[in-house]
Amino acid sequence: MQQEYLEAYDSELRTGAEITNALQVTQHGPLHLATLPGGQGFITYADLGGADADGIAALVDASVTHFLGLGGIAAVEWKTRGHDRAPGLHDNLVGRGFVPEDPESIMIGEARLLAQAVEIPASVEIRRARTDADVLAAGEMQGQVFADADWRARAEALIARLRADDAVELWIAVSEGAVVSAGRLEPVAGTAFAGLWGGATRPEWRGRSIYRALTAARARSALDRGFRYLQSDSTEFSRPILERSGLVKVSTTTPYVWTRPSD
Repeated sequence: MQQEYLEAYDSELRTGAEITNALQVTQHGPLHLATLPGGQGFITYADLGGADADGIAALVDASVTHFLGLGGIAAVEWKTRGHDRAPGLHDNLVGRGFVPEDPESIMIGEARLLAQAVEIPASVEIRRARTDADVLAAGEMQGQVFADADWRARAEALIARLRADDAVELWIAVSEGAVVSAGRLEPVAGTAFAGLWGGATRPEWRGRSIYRALTAARARSALDRGFRYLQSDSTEFSRPILERSGLVKVSTTTPYVWTRPSD
């Protein structure tokens, strides 16, 4: 099962599916070098084409040169996967100024197995966010949980997405008018996958199965829309919760971030 999930992930969720919102994409060998909105760059690939350490060093050099030559790019993420054959990649990325962030677990599960009944406190209602006020309330809660000072800008960007594209869904758990947990469902067009992103629960509401119920609600919605799998990149905090919901860890992913040097 784990290998089946990993093969589906590699064939359906890498390269094109990751950069559908890119403003520009340049291909250099196996690399897809994407320019994203907001002055961000993103580097992804299906594999590294069997490159040895010298070949990988050349790919890293070429990617930095590419983004240095583009005006307006402030930072670039190189998304690595733990199961890739990539000799010398870490050393070469660090040597060119990329900084590794915390690794996350790549979690995958069958939506039909995740769409289970979950008992939660009677005061809690789980529903899809339908208004700007819902989105802002969820964003403020997530900002407090993650100590994210830019939560409002992210919430307003999500409002714009929801208005322009009904594919993405925001689901919330509400008690006495307050959002206590939230998470997005992001179907990936042309694949069997929908993504689980942005999950957060207020600390005082944890341990009551609310996030598991939120995952089950999103699984039912994904099934209704014809998607087979759910996928999430999870921190070590959320991984055990998703495992209890039925998702399986198939690999890891670590973002390496390069920031443009100041003049």
